[in-house]
Amino acid sequence: MNDFKGKLFVFSAPSGSGKTTIVRHLLTQERLNLEFSISAASREPRGKEEDGKDYYFISSKAFKEKIKNDEFLEWEEVYRDNFYGTLKSEVERIWKKGKHVIFDIDVVGGLRIKKKFPEQTLAVFVKPPSVDELKIRLKKRSTESEDKINMRIAKASIEMATAPQFDKIIKNYDLQVALKEAENLVEEFLNQ
Repeated sequence: MNDFKGKLFVFSAPSGSGKTTIVRHLLTQERLNLEFSISAASREPRGKEEDGKDYYFISSKAFKEKIKNDEFLEWEEVYRDNFYGTLKSEVERIWKKGKHVIFDIDVVGGLRIKKKFPEQTLAVFVKPPSVDELKIRLKKRSTESEDKINMRIAKASIEMATAPQFDKIIKNYDLQVALKEAENLVEEFLNQ
């Protein structure tokens, strides 16, 4: 990798917890010098998602080829034939710019990054008010079928159990409070 070894900020949570909203907010805080790590995904774009902005959308076959070539920092088959991962080249790209990397990533991938870069990574779990609230939020999105929502809810219970493995937990009961807490955590870690 590059000479600049920036810090890594991992934000993980079940779908619908508000982690993406928190990450987007942190990216607007110029003093934090953060850049978003764009994950690779082997699924089709949802809604207004754009390739190279929200994700690098690649085929399942191409994804498996990159796994074989050890091009990922971490990767996961989140659902059957549905891969997500962080390309090593993405972290290098951000560090070359002299910026710190922020991830909006599933819990398994987040913990893998923390394990690979234990001193440089702050891993934050965003906890939703309840599983019922998650279901309401996912339905409001109107981007997925009832089956997909039910799959995400089932997965959420398992993900919630990993929260104690993270460095910090933000309880997202009130978004404004959660945003401020996230800013403070990032700032404190940058000043260490």
